[in-house]
Amino acid sequence: MKKRGWGRIINTASAHSLVASPFKSAYVSAKHGIAGLTKTVALELATFKITCNCISPGYVWTPLVEKQIPETMKARNMTKEQVIHDVLLEAQPTKEFVTSEQVAALALFLCGDDAAQITGANLSIDGGWTAE
Repeated sequence: MKKRGWGRIINTASAHSLVASPFKSAYVSAKHGIAGLTKTVALELATFKITCNCISPGYVWTPLVEKQIPETMKARNMTKEQVIHDVLLEAQPTKEFVTSEQVAALALFLCGDDAAQITGANLSIDGGWTAE
């Protein structure tokens, strides 16, 4: 990227790169680390026309999230709907999952020329989770 004088680095973190939740110290620490790395790399590469940004989604509907639901249902004696609404989407004011297509669209925007002056940013796409 330095040789070409152009590049885009996009890190993926989580809403937990911006806020904490109890009982998730290792996860939150790792995500805060990604946010810090993003800022540092952005500063180091700014004069090379290389941007470095971070996308921090809230809960995204993925096979991994879907797979966690039955165990949570059993552990908390809840229905699938209760787990989705009262556990997974509790912190997201929209009460909707972020889609992988929405995350991809943000990443694609960050790769374009219109985002040339966006660097070192941690962009939340979390249904309002980190607005509080």
